Amino acid sequence: MTTQQAQQKQPDANVEISEKHQPFLEKVMTEGGLSDLYDARDITEVVFRVMRDVMSTETADHVAEELHKEVMPTSNKRLQMEIAELWEDTNPIVGFLSRIRPPLKGPGLSGIDSEKFLVRVANEGGLPPTTNAETVIKAVFSATKAELSKERIEEITGWLPDDIQEIWKQV
Repeated sequence: MTTQQAQQKQPDANVEISEKHQPFLEKVMTEGGLSDLYDARDITEVVFRVMRDVMSTETADHVAEELHKEVMPTSNKRLQMEIAELWEDTNPIVGFLSRIRPPLKGPGLSGIDSEKFLVRVANEGGLPPTTNAETVIKAVFSATKAELSKERIEEITGWLPDDIQEIWKQV
């Protein structure tokens, strides 16, 4: 990795982060055992994608409405985004298809149960060896729940598969 690449991957060192208002990606990075904010962003997008896949479009839209908050105060344009942007799928085709298909909740070939949820996060997330799917899911859930109303948290709870729902409730 060149010095320039390393500098681009580093978060803005001038950003002071208080314990009480720890920014979203910092929280995911720290709790998820990740080494940089870009990994935190990428893995958050994967966890969010799988979450959206198990819930209705209406619920996904409700969540998006509540996530319109800045991810991290920074001058780095590559990290300037709202949490809601992480919630939206970066692949326009997948995003479109997820809006017109029914939720993929439950067992079966097209359903997402707890095991498939974990496997998808592990496979699609490109997890570093310092962490695992359950750890990053907990980190993303924890950061996300801090941004949502009690009503939205309860709404999401009903959509998650059994073991994943327990993780959601625990964080």
